[in-house]
Amino acid sequence: MAEKEAKLEAAEEVKAVETPVEAEEKFAKAGKKSKKHVEEVKAEEERQARKAEAKKAEAAEKPKGEAPKVRPLIERRGKKYQEAYKKIDHTKTYSLEEAIKLAVETNPAKFDATIEAHVRLGVDPRQADQNIRTTVVLPNGNGKTVKVAVFAPLDEAKKAKAAGADIAEDEEFLKQLDKGEINFDVLISTPAYMPKLGKYARVLGPKGLMPNPKAGTVTTDIEKAVKEAKAGKVEYRVDKQSIVHIGLGKTNFDQKALLENATVFFDSLKAQKPASIKGSFVKSVYITTTMGPSIMVENNYN
Repeated sequence: MAEKEAKLEAAEEVKAVETPVEAEEKFAKAGKKSKKHVEEVKAEEERQARKAEAKKAEAAEKPKGEAPKVRPLIERRGKKYQEAYKKIDHTKTYSLEEAIKLAVETNPAKFDATIEAHVRLGVDPRQADQNIRTTVVLPNGNGKTVKVAVFAPLDEAKKAKAAGADIAEDEEFLKQLDKGEINFDVLISTPAYMPKLGKYARVLGPKGLMPNPKAGTVTTDIEKAVKEAKAGKVEYRVDKQSIVHIGLGKTNFDQKALLENATVFFDSLKAQKPASIKGSFVKSVYITTTMGPSIMVENNYN
């Protein structure tokens, strides 16, 4: 037993002596695990640490200057916009009629700008039943000349032409799309012809020209759809921020015509209120022109 214990003690002494040598021999001869590379990395880390400490010391010694002065947004606007802005009392809400009249008066642009309505809704566009998308026929139009294209069988295309369509073709229309010719604002199609437009969805979709049943551009009654599009039928939908934007007409419209268009739009919007909405459907309403300041409108639409 004494001999065994003596041998074990001797083996432990040998290990203790060999350990430092073995630790030194762990470095590779070359590469990232070589002794030279490891030393270089440590030296670089120490240099970066010293550099960071020096920066901190310099920042502590250097006195902080004054915060940069940022002018209010209104002061960064043009002179005409600022003049128009001063004509509006931003502490009050206007009636729809007053707001439209004031928007026309405060139009800073030299051209006939569009009178726009921007309505924030209390909906969640990610919910299918709250993703509002529909159309409305403005009785006095929106001031834009709409070019209507119809993709339908030849007999329906002839009816569409008679109803006022600018382009009404069958297979010839697809050849135009193959060439990349898109010279229309609204595209109407029959349900049977929609599969043929499938491969053009990537071209038409981003431009908002792909026919859609919700927008009334996929229908069997082509004549009616063409007449409505020409008469001033516009589509509106809620965006990701739960806001609906729509053009109600131009500043050269009669005041009465603009008010009629606005009334028809808000009646249409109220009819779109989802059953799942328990609180306020309309959060806020603003009227503005293309380049003019916004005017808050009384919220009587809940």
